[in-house]
Amino acid sequence: MGRDLLTDLLARNDEHVASLGADAFANQRDGQRPSVVSVCCSDSRVSQEGMWEVDRPGFLFSAGNIGNRATDRVDGERVLAGSVAYPLAYTGTEALAIVGHTGCGAVGAALSAVRTGEIPGEPGVRADVEELVPIVEAGIDALESDAGEGTGDNEAADGGGAGEDAPGLRNRLVEYNVHEQVAMARETETGADADVYGFVYDFHGAYGGRDGAVYLVNADGERDPEVLRDLVGPSHADHVATLL
Repeated sequence: MGRDLLTDLLARNDEHVASLGADAFANQRDGQRPSVVSVCCSDSRVSQEGMWEVDRPGFLFSAGNIGNRATDRVDGERVLAGSVAYPLAYTGTEALAIVGHTGCGAVGAALSAVRTGEIPGEPGVRADVEELVPIVEAGIDALESDAGEGTGDNEAADGGGAGEDAPGLRNRLVEYNVHEQVAMARETETGADADVYGFVYDFHGAYGGRDGAVYLVNADGERDPEVLRDLVGPSHADHVATLL
């Protein structure tokens, strides 16, 4: 099994090399100036290059972690994570895309921790999930408040409130986490100078009927769907939706 997997990986690399062509790195060997840095949840079902149809080097600087977190704490201060800050600070990149996804296991684990107190035992996973727990707690409070007041558009929502059996709760918390990550990124010195966009990658039909579509939910802190549709224009208005 191990050897079969190894040879499969190498065969896939051969296909990658063949697809690039001889001049793919002609303008990339001496440095990089990617147009955007994308931080996405680490998940085998969610391809950062694939979702943006990136088939050549140099356009996308990709970063990934459990829960698509854009920041870390260093000496008690919240800063952009190194893999996010590097292109913004050193390669001339001016845009940051934060991408959550439906059915996120990290958000689900944080939700379970809030409800039951159970948290993953693997130390590295536990540390990452613990970073999401306060966000999930705040998200639940916000959803309960909105449900009580009857506020919010919920134009694409598949259920309301934050009750134990509310359908789609995890996906709404995924979107809430994206909003929080956008806000935290914009509060950092480096992130404040970038265009910061929040997306959710959908393969559960939560936002629409197109598996693999990304939905813009936030642009530099703006969350109003009508404003976001004006921003992207009529041809891409179907990429704007919200569960909140």
